[in-house]
Parts: sequence; structure tokens; C-alpha cells
Amino acid sequence: MTRRPQQLRAVIFDLDGTLVDTADEFVPVVQALRAEHGREPMDPQRIRASVSNGARALVSLGLDMQEHEPEFESKRLRLLELYSEVLGSIARPYPGIPELLLELQQRDIGWGISTNKPRAYTEPLLHRLAMQPAPGSVVCPDDITDKKPHPESLYRNCLELNCAPHQAIYVGDHLRDIEAGRRAGMYTIAAAYGYIEPDDNPSNWGADVQADSSTALHALIFANG
Repeated sequence: MTRRPQQLRAVIFDLDGTLVDTADEFVPVVQALRAEHGREPMDPQRIRASVSNGARALVSLGLDMQEHEPEFESKRLRLLELYSEVLGSIARPYPGIPELLLELQQRDIGWGISTNKPRAYTEPLLHRLAMQPAPGSVVCPDDITDKKPHPESLYRNCLELNCAPHQAIYVGDHLRDIEAGRRAGMYTIAAAYGYIEPDDNPSNWGADVQADSSTALHALIFANG
């Protein structure tokens, strides 16, 4: 386990399923993609649970298609096209997040985002949400060589937030988030309220602590502080 930062300088969040609830935008997108292929709607909870796995996983789930199949890439692009039409229209910060960000500002603690969501979708989403205070660092896969679970994105966050990794906390709703945080030497919080596959268990990710709700983050981040 990693020691809690003695001098907390920054809190970094994964985006989808951790900072912002975007699943209700992906549910109609996957259902629309299925409808275009003559398929009946599927259980929305199955879609929600897979959102953190990205567009490829949603195409595989929605169309029962494997990545090696010739039509896969065109279906992925179609899904992203459908998503662009609703991007930011339903998504909202999780309960307690706006208040948490204000508390961080009041304590002079920076905050940032490390996401595997491409910048072409991250920036419009953040623009529509207009969260205040604004993040001091947003790192997308476009900005780095290796995506999470590689720690490169978190190192870049720290550089932009002017802190060392051991002075930061990383919060994420997927095993790869916790792996990235641990490899970077950060204190990690598993967002168990996020998009978790039915056969997954956040307790097995090796995080330092687990948040069962977004409103629990405040106490976990500011414990003993």
C-alpha cells in the first residue's frame, strides 16, 4: 500500500465513471447502433457497466462483434458519430463532485484529469459541463505515448500541476486506473460507484482505499486533514 500524502498537492481523477456520469449518453447510442442493425434494445445496465472500457468494448457488446472482423472499424466510427450528437447533453458530475472541487480550491490543492477518452470528445464534454474551478491539467491519450495502465499520463498531470507523484491522489473506476496510480507512486482511491463489470470487484484492484459513493470521496481525500 502507498502512504497517504503528507502534503497533498493535487487530486487527479479519471473522467467517465469517476468524475462525470456519462453512461446515460452511451446507453441510447448503443441502442441506436443496435437498431440500425435490426437488433432489439439490450439491458441498459449491461451498457452502463461497460462504458469505462471504451468505444471498442461498446461495439463488441452492442453488436456481438470482435475487433478482428472486417466491419468492426466502421461500426466503431459510427458509434462515435452517434455519440458526438449527444455529447455533453445528459452527462453530469457525480453527486458531491462540485463541492469537492471547491473544497480543493479553498485548500489550495490542484486537480486534474487523466483519461483514456480522446481529446476530441473530452474537450467538448468539459466545455459543456463548465466545472469550476477548472482543472489545472487534462491529459488524454493524444498527449502521451502509452495509455493507462502505464503511468505516463499521471506523470504529465503532476508536471502540469507542479507536484510530485507522492503528493497526489488518483481516483479511478477501473483496474487500469489503480494500476497506473500505483505504478506512478500515488495514493489511489477505487471509485466503486463507477462503471464496474458484473464479474469485476474493485476490492481486488489493490487500491489504498475504496469509495462506495462519490459523496464518500471528500472524507477519504481529506482524512486526517
